[in-house]
Amino acid sequence: MGTPTDRRAVLHVVTDPRRRGSQAFAHDLDVALRERGRASSIVALAGTGEMPIPILGPGRLHPRTLRALRRRAGGVGLVIAHGSTTLDACGIALAGAGTPFVYVNIGDPRHWAKDALRRARVGMMLRRATAIASVSPMGREILLDTHRLAPERVRSIPNGRRPERFLPPDESDRGKARAELGLPAEATVLAVVGALAGEKRVALAIEAFALLADSGSDSGTGGAGAGPADPWLLVAGEGPERAALEALAERRAPGRVVFTGNLADPGPVYRAADVLVLSSTSEGVPGVLVEAGMCAIPAAATDVGFVRDVVVDGVTGALADVGPGAGDPRALVAAIRRVLADRGSMGRAARARCLERHAMDTVVDAWIALLDEQRR
Repeated sequence: MGTPTDRRAVLHVVTDPRRRGSQAFAHDLDVALRERGRASSIVALAGTGEMPIPILGPGRLHPRTLRALRRRAGGVGLVIAHGSTTLDACGIALAGAGTPFVYVNIGDPRHWAKDALRRARVGMMLRRATAIASVSPMGREILLDTHRLAPERVRSIPNGRRPERFLPPDESDRGKARAELGLPAEATVLAVVGALAGEKRVALAIEAFALLADSGSDSGTGGAGAGPADPWLLVAGEGPERAALEALAERRAPGRVVFTGNLADPGPVYRAADVLVLSSTSEGVPGVLVEAGMCAIPAAATDVGFVRDVVVDGVTGALADVGPGAGDPRALVAAIRRVLADRGSMGRAARARCLERHAMDTVVDAWIALLDEQRR
């Protein structure tokens, strides 16, 4: 006998159980749907990580993984594929299976369509989805233009976070978080939160921090070129570049960069920080910007992908055009300085914008509307 099918049930598929933006959102959406009385579950294609998500197989596109995905999908009415390799996995595993899937496009579609062959492959898989949800209105327009998709099949639903988990810290909260992370109570703390991998370009953030710290020691406490008082950089995350980044930090800013590794709860990092620094080469709508914004922490960020959905230059933070490759740290330094000069008002504006656009309840309402449409 086959698996009994609950046509109202949803299965979320993520690439792996690491605590990264797409996985965190999928987990939160799964929980929120169940809180609304919807049958929902979540699985990861493969890998290891911090989140308690069942693993389907030994590799993201391994035959055993795809067979397991097809079996699990046979018991639900709809699958939601959350970014990256989940598009290929669901496009292959669910072909002819009778279970539709919705694809969540989390990044800049141009990043995955740099040549005709890749555009053709991605376009073919996108057409197998019954609907596509982009985390950004700009992303929706790029999908339509790049892959010539039917407009009614593509919509924009923002990235979401639970506001009650990301609250602005008071002075007591800030002091406790800094003590927990080994930071001085009166420091000026910049924070990087994310994978220590090439696309995040954390080396650029370290170089910018080193320039900023050097300017403080050279210029004292006054003048337009002066650096912040007692600057520290907090790097939260794990990845293949960690050893090289630690060595760079020791050369460029010895004793002033703290690496935390992966944290089960990023809350202490946001509570300790004055400014979030994002130095990526490519992004969608980064969840870390939303989380920091809800905590009233403004951001200095590279102007890539759909970062502008969260960071309004000069209002909720500052954007930097650092260029390609390793990037120009001086441009990022200038953005950090702008934020430090007005971090109170920018933080309040960031929180207001994130609550208005990215509160989980509003996002779940949009998802429920989309899911109900797919069942008609």
